[in-house]
Amino acid sequence: MQNKGLITVFAILFGLVSIYQLSYTFISSKVESDAKTYAQSLLPETDPEGREALENQYLDSVAAQPVLFGIDYKSAKEKELKRGLDLQGGINVTLQISVRDILKGLADNSEHPAFVKALNDADSLQTQSQDTYLESFFEAFEAIPGDNQLASPKIFANRTLDDLIDLDMTNDEVKPILRQKIDESIVSAFEVLRKRIDKFGVTQPNIQRIGQSARILVELPGAKDIERTKELLTSTALLEFWDLYKYEDVAAYLNDANAVMANINKQEAESAETVQDTTNLDDDVSNLLGGDNVDGTETSSVSNTPLNDLINDFGFTGGATLMRVKPENVEAVNAILNNPQVKARMPQGIRYAKFVWGIPQMDDIAGEELVSLYALKSNAEEKAPLSGGVIVDAAQTYDQYNKVAVDMQMNGVGAQIWEKMTADAFKNRSQIAVVLDDVVYSAPSVSNGAISGGRTQITGDFTVEGEDLANVLRAGKLPARAEMIQGAVVGPTLGKEAISSGMISFGIALLFVLVWMVFYYGFAGLFADVALIVNILFIFGCLAGIPGAVLTLPGIAGIVLTIGISVDANVLIFERIREELQKGKAQKLAIKDGFNNALSSILDANITTGLTGIILLVFGTGPIKGFATTLLIGILTSLFTAIFITRLLIDWYTKNGKSLNFSTPATKNLFKNVNIDFLGKRKIAYIISGILIAVSLGSLFTNSLNMGVDFVGGRTYIVRFDKDVNVEEVSQDLIEVYGSAEAKTYGSDNQLKITTKFKVEETGLEVDREIEELLYNGLKPNLPAELTFEEFSSSSGKVDKQVGVMESNKVSPTIADDIQQGSFLAVLGSLIVVFLYILLRFRRWQFSLGAVVAVFHDVLIVLGVFSLTYKIMPFNMEIDQSFIAAILTVIGYSLNDTVVVFDRIREYFNEHSTWKMDRIINGALNSTLSRTLNTSLTTLIVLLSIFFLGAESIRGLIFALIVGVVVGTYSSMFIATPVMFDTVKKRGIDLTDKNAKKDEEAEDQAA
Repeated sequence: MQNKGLITVFAILFGLVSIYQLSYTFISSKVESDAKTYAQSLLPETDPEGREALENQYLDSVAAQPVLFGIDYKSAKEKELKRGLDLQGGINVTLQISVRDILKGLADNSEHPAFVKALNDADSLQTQSQDTYLESFFEAFEAIPGDNQLASPKIFANRTLDDLIDLDMTNDEVKPILRQKIDESIVSAFEVLRKRIDKFGVTQPNIQRIGQSARILVELPGAKDIERTKELLTSTALLEFWDLYKYEDVAAYLNDANAVMANINKQEAESAETVQDTTNLDDDVSNLLGGDNVDGTETSSVSNTPLNDLINDFGFTGGATLMRVKPENVEAVNAILNNPQVKARMPQGIRYAKFVWGIPQMDDIAGEELVSLYALKSNAEEKAPLSGGVIVDAAQTYDQYNKVAVDMQMNGVGAQIWEKMTADAFKNRSQIAVVLDDVVYSAPSVSNGAISGGRTQITGDFTVEGEDLANVLRAGKLPARAEMIQGAVVGPTLGKEAISSGMISFGIALLFVLVWMVFYYGFAGLFADVALIVNILFIFGCLAGIPGAVLTLPGIAGIVLTIGISVDANVLIFERIREELQKGKAQKLAIKDGFNNALSSILDANITTGLTGIILLVFGTGPIKGFATTLLIGILTSLFTAIFITRLLIDWYTKNGKSLNFSTPATKNLFKNVNIDFLGKRKIAYIISGILIAVSLGSLFTNSLNMGVDFVGGRTYIVRFDKDVNVEEVSQDLIEVYGSAEAKTYGSDNQLKITTKFKVEETGLEVDREIEELLYNGLKPNLPAELTFEEFSSSSGKVDKQVGVMESNKVSPTIADDIQQGSFLAVLGSLIVVFLYILLRFRRWQFSLGAVVAVFHDVLIVLGVFSLTYKIMPFNMEIDQSFIAAILTVIGYSLNDTVVVFDRIREYFNEHSTWKMDRIINGALNSTLSRTLNTSLTTLIVLLSIFFLGAESIRGLIFALIVGVVVGTYSSMFIATPVMFDTVKKRGIDLTDKNAKKDEEAEDQAA
């Protein structure tokens, strides 16, 4: 081997860099272990939250202290090997920025009939289209009858876009401008979210825009306060400043509302005596108030003061507070104020008043929280005099009473409006409301005259949310709503268990491979083992050093799978060296020729697997990208270690003529004289495969597949109980709650995976909470009596959670359609790419055909097995993104085997030009049998160790790989090659290497 010195230096440097990158992980793990030990020494096991608080205190105190080589914990934490959500808990969401909202903003909230209809029609088109919302809007707009122009002054030719859009522009001229503005808004939203997340304090966050779409992927590993995180991500931060009516301006109307509501209730009570089933426009209010006092006791007569009964404190003259009520009575007051008959009595002077509530505040005298009601001086357009868009900076601070507040600085335009507003408030002795998303955070009076300069302060009953508010305001306002169309929440407990099971399966798989290589190849197997260990070091070093690379649970599976298939290169090399030795060649020459002859097969096999990995990386999301990343890194590092590291070790050992065995007494003559007539048995194989495919297709058409929420939309919850539960009983309880639901055992009998499509079309934090509350109520008979909803919820963030929602996942139907299409394109794309690669490499379409037929054969059988068994298997067999990853891996593995055989067939054509084609093909298949079975066996043992000892969440993926390895090994011998043979046997085929032939003729002439 040439350039040994250069390769040795590179390998040493690569190893040192990998160790250096992993040292950060070692340092951070050591400090965190010390913190855990410190907390355990002070607090009992029964106080996990207290322990976590002590751990955090310890880590904060030592964050800047050097630990090793001058590296402190803070620096090490930033550069450590990044773990995904499934290994440490956290939240993963896909946010959809509302392009509809952006368009409405660009059109200045136009009510033009064509514009409104186009928006509504675009909503409908989006349910069945893969186009962007903007393209659907264009399609809907142009389908409206009449001469409708986007450049109409009532649509986009307005003050907002007057420097870009002229009245004489055609629709085609306006479209690129709108595309640009939409893209700018989405980029703005991305930056807003990025800034918020940077301020949120989560380590190793990941935020990325998905292609050029309006979707943004956010991953926050380790986030524990899930509810607060969701609110921070989806809040539009609609900050407004409003003038407020005084109590005396509204008091008469509130008295009228009281009287009107009392009369309504009286009429309903009288009607109820004579008519059994009477409906009323105000049913919701009367049901809420008609027969109950505030304390819940029944009254014998209808109250004459239904509104006053709900009020704890009335407002006072000169003040802006209209009333204070208990939080649970807010809905009832709103029902009265929104009643059409009550609203009809609104005086002309306050006809545009908008009633809003403040934040709940503790009343020391009452000893409970109360909420204040205010009346904003709104207008017909409901536009605030001043919005939060004028704020250029915001910071959390403290007021004179040492309570949390938020200081804000406005720009020049905002400062002028603010000065006028405060001057009017001072003159009228009124107050100004600081309103965030229709909640009054502060209602200060102006006691010292107009405020100039644009600096002001929000005060209120802030806790930690004061910092969140400052972050939101400083980062800016989202240009539109951000809806969570896909989300996953993984609890920290499940993450710890995943790491434990992943490392156990990793250790057992590694140990088996190390022992097997020594058993099969003797002392030479030790060199392969050293190369394998170096390979693992390189893989983890790359993951630690590559920006954005994350170790996930499927990623661990990818590494373990890499262990299984990385020995394939060494197996190919050792088998070729054994063949050369059997031909009588000297050891040094046999080693040289063995490496050279195996190189072509190694490259072809790994390139085909790598191509499927690249496609998986492009089309995959979240953990699947982690699987693809580790697979691709593993392919590259295993190529280097097998070809160069193993060669360096063998050359070093044999440089003085020292003998090296490539087999043991037990394996020396294994497969030596095998002569199976594979082509003669191809008709039997065709019949067997035909039956398997027919059964698979029959099951797919009749039994279908268990489609996961990734493909159909819905919500799933992993729920753990404190005892074993009856799945059928739980399913029935949930069907009563949701209408349709499915529960399956997930791992042990005290853990279920629950799936529902209830309100799958609706988004929002309120809907998510509502559905989890229904889940809690439906499961109550099987939950501990003392377990509260907060403890049960996926948002609890409890450190050592053992009962409740351990993981949740939500996929909207819109993104499910996209995932489905993306998965189909990924599989189709991999087949096309591989077909073209094999065509390019072997220059015969018959080889491509044989390989693709074998792949279709393998995929159909794997699908058939899942279709036949998903109802009876004791583990999750849903068709989701992980399953697609498995299918692509099966494609890569199947092609790996097939390409090795094809390479040997091509080689035999050159070595045995006088042989008939069937003899060449059978000889090639027999000569690669040892390698095929060796690689398949090691890979299967590795997969079985993950299947039985790994995490439950990837068991379906591993099962698909196990089936795929078995079927792929079979198809490479009995399907791919026979199909190729049958397509060329009549016409013949020439695979001789013309260049090699010319070289031989030249050598003969020279001799």
